[in-house]
Amino acid sequence: MQFPSLQPATLIRRYKRFLTDVQLQNGDEMTIHCANTGAMTGCGEKGNTIWYSDSKSETRKYPCSWELTELESGNLVCINTHRSNQLVHEALLNKQIKELAMYDEIYPEVKYGEENSRIDFLLKGEGLPDCYLEVKSITLVKNNIGMFPDAVTTRGQKHVRELMAMKKHGHRAVVLFAGLHDGFDCFKIAEYIDPEYDKLLKQALQEGVEAYAYAGKFEKTQGIPTALSLTEAVPFI
Repeated sequence: MQFPSLQPATLIRRYKRFLTDVQLQNGDEMTIHCANTGAMTGCGEKGNTIWYSDSKSETRKYPCSWELTELESGNLVCINTHRSNQLVHEALLNKQIKELAMYDEIYPEVKYGEENSRIDFLLKGEGLPDCYLEVKSITLVKNNIGMFPDAVTTRGQKHVRELMAMKKHGHRAVVLFAGLHDGFDCFKIAEYIDPEYDKLLKQALQEGVEAYAYAGKFEKTQGIPTALSLTEAVPFI
């Protein structure tokens, strides 16, 4: 997945969930949009270098958007929540997710379930059961372990319940944890943050729902991040 042209700035603060103040390289300050309204635990502290894109839009109040954070460790993390599905869609098209490479038809954002949900991707293939694929982003990393979630997620709990129902109806149901952070080599559920999600997912796995975690890798050109791709599955603790 290619990023739009990115420019660096220094993080000052994030506030009102979707606003961020940054300092530009020339010393000026600017307010930019933050597409991630979640907790963003470990995704940026005051003084971190961030990378932002400029839509050049004349109608947007805040035309620039926070895309990445370069952490003190040197690792990069993509904080724009809109990028995770783009990343996975590209990986599905390129058959990079081996557990799902047998599917040829990809349908994004399909309504389904009993709780008024939308599945991130519905996959179809000749002679194969339909596959309901839910995508979750890995942005929280501690001690080289990627984790999800970074806050209590009632929405995520609902999605697990919906996937269990799809499995009972004879379909394939999968949760894919996609690496938007390049600093982990294994994955686990952050049960200390959301024990209910942990409990539900364990139940789902026992009932045949599948879960996979894939690492992410950033590419740079002359020191500027230009792309992110999923690489390979990592151990699920």
